[in-house]
Amino acid sequence: MIGVEEPQQKEISEENQISYACHIMRLLLPWLGELQKEQMEEKKLEARILGVSMDEMKLEQIKCGPAERIYCNRCRTSIFDFHRSCKHCLYDLCLICCRELRNGEIPGGEEVENVQYENRGEDYIFGNNFHSNGENQRDSLRRKMDSPTGGSKSCSLLLWSANSDGGIPCPPKEMGGCGGSDLDLKCMFPEKMHADLQERADKLVRSEIFEKTTFSRSDQCPCFDHSGTVRTDIKTVRKAADRKGSSDNYLYCPVATGLGDDDLIHFQMHWAKGEPVVVSDVLQSTSGVSWAPMGSLKISDFFKGYKNGRSHRGPHWPEMLKLKDWPPSSTFDKRLPRHCAEFISALPFPEYTDPRSGPLNLSVKLPAGVMKPDLGPKSYIAYGFSEELGRGDSVTKLHCDVSDAVNIQTHTDEVPCETYDLCRIKKVQENMRKQDLQELRGDLNSCTELRAQPSVDGSYEAAMTSCSMESYKNSSNVSYLCLAGLHINAPRRDATDDVNDKVSPHKSVTKSDEIRNGTRLYYQRRDNRKVHQDKASDPPIPGKSDEIGKGIRRKVHRNKAIDPPKPVPEKTEKDKTGGALWDIFRREDSEKLQKYLRNHASEFRHIHCNPVNQVIHPIHDQTFYLTEKHKKKLKKEYGVEPWTFEQKLGDAVLIPAGCPHQVRNLKSCTKVAMDFVSPENVGECVKLTDEFRALPSSHKAKEDKLEIKKMALYAFLDVLEFLGRHVEG
Repeated sequence: MIGVEEPQQKEISEENQISYACHIMRLLLPWLGELQKEQMEEKKLEARILGVSMDEMKLEQIKCGPAERIYCNRCRTSIFDFHRSCKHCLYDLCLICCRELRNGEIPGGEEVENVQYENRGEDYIFGNNFHSNGENQRDSLRRKMDSPTGGSKSCSLLLWSANSDGGIPCPPKEMGGCGGSDLDLKCMFPEKMHADLQERADKLVRSEIFEKTTFSRSDQCPCFDHSGTVRTDIKTVRKAADRKGSSDNYLYCPVATGLGDDDLIHFQMHWAKGEPVVVSDVLQSTSGVSWAPMGSLKISDFFKGYKNGRSHRGPHWPEMLKLKDWPPSSTFDKRLPRHCAEFISALPFPEYTDPRSGPLNLSVKLPAGVMKPDLGPKSYIAYGFSEELGRGDSVTKLHCDVSDAVNIQTHTDEVPCETYDLCRIKKVQENMRKQDLQELRGDLNSCTELRAQPSVDGSYEAAMTSCSMESYKNSSNVSYLCLAGLHINAPRRDATDDVNDKVSPHKSVTKSDEIRNGTRLYYQRRDNRKVHQDKASDPPIPGKSDEIGKGIRRKVHRNKAIDPPKPVPEKTEKDKTGGALWDIFRREDSEKLQKYLRNHASEFRHIHCNPVNQVIHPIHDQTFYLTEKHKKKLKKEYGVEPWTFEQKLGDAVLIPAGCPHQVRNLKSCTKVAMDFVSPENVGECVKLTDEFRALPSSHKAKEDKLEIKKMALYAFLDVLEFLGRHVEG
């Protein structure tokens, strides 16, 4: 961050550093044992194939530069040590694919044909025409999802099988191999390194320094009294669910100011159980850099709508736009150095979340020169609406991150309630309802089931839910800002992808004022850049926000100047209501959640408001958003309920790896997120990586971006060296 003072790093005592290193070793030792067992089984098999003893066999160690990545040619998962490789064509295969091939399975998952969603135009999106083939849409969609797809792509896999002795031949040419020889077992680290690591670790575990850290902690969580009852009288707990017979309905929600070592231990108690944590007021201790979005060129229209609201011109339906995952690469600190420094200084529990030196963040343990994954930070700037509209809400659909994540809400703006016309919204909803009934049931007259159900104003709840108004377009003449609802067409400009981090001209340019008053944030759009976000919705959440029909419709003036940014203020009345609604599901509920989504997939809509007609993985597809109606049905049918809470300005939400979650914006808001890897969740990261590798090759979640096994191994090496020096000293 050139020209910007680095955010201060938290000073950590030597005693705590030793404690954290022991904590990492304690959690990674079981994983290392499983890894060594897997590799030794493969080596034992190779020795039997070659007719030699394991002691006589020596594996070839391949040369791989620190900035190189090697991926399995079949499943595209990263390879970090033992694997099989062809000596002729260099085809590489991971050990999991080898095991699947020996078991007669399709290695790396079966291929499927991707379903293309038809763009039926704006009239269809807003319910003004129907698309029906005369049969029940629900039965039709279920039949499509149950029918096999992509059979032709998998036929060639039938020609590839393991040898009778367990050896793996190189696949045929049509599968990327040469078919000329068997694959040899090779390694990337020294062959006996894992056994040596295990021996050294066992010695350290028996040391006095390790035993001291193990028995110095209390198992009593401060959120519970000695009888195991939640202490609802303390301010650091928030009720987020109402699951019968469950002790995890309350979330740990501390205040950022004054967090100490005891709070970190408290955090670890909840984190180890896979519970999210919400830390409030994380911006209060920062310098006050402004996060108010301001734009130049046509992108300014996006930011005007962020503040004042936007509507689709024809139906006057609220338009929900989102700028997602910006910047697109690891350049946040270069494009917005002050904001990056501000974000890092606001991170709660920096022992885990600090991307530079967090002692419990395993991504920090990667040595210099080794290629690192892009963990952020990334910004998400989006419109919001207080009620669930039924279609085109500002949402992040249900998904599951491969690592842990922290998400901070840095700015909110509430659009005046009189911006939108309630009567017109009701009229469009009525058209959508008729369309849903016609397409889903093939019966336009069977309306009794839905007529009495509430909507934005308590009048209607759609049967077909979670509609996405996304549009995917390619054009050399038009730039598209494809976000949540439909799209904005803008004439092509000679714009550069430049972002200036400047002090507002309305403020003094002295260094002290720059820090105190904040900076002005500009965004310019690259020609033909396409940014899109899944949109979905359903009926309103009672009591979550004010009704939208209290005022009359007001025309939004597109050319009105945007107010200059302001420093982060004390919370006002409007800030006391949340900017985003979060639903985070427990890991153990994932299977039931997936089963529910498969059974009810025909009730959801996706791209261009088409009904969902393909489900590969209900969570990793990022196709579904569960509305209030669906969450109630989920609880009734499967007993599954998420933690639900509102994220307010200055709230940091920490999401454990493996927890499916979704978000809906209640206001226009800016959020900044960063991934990290905690030792508690390495097992979940490995599990998710295995799930991703089983997806079809064309799936957007297929790539192994984290390389968790390599990261965990380097982290283990790091703490082993650190503790070894202290034990010997």
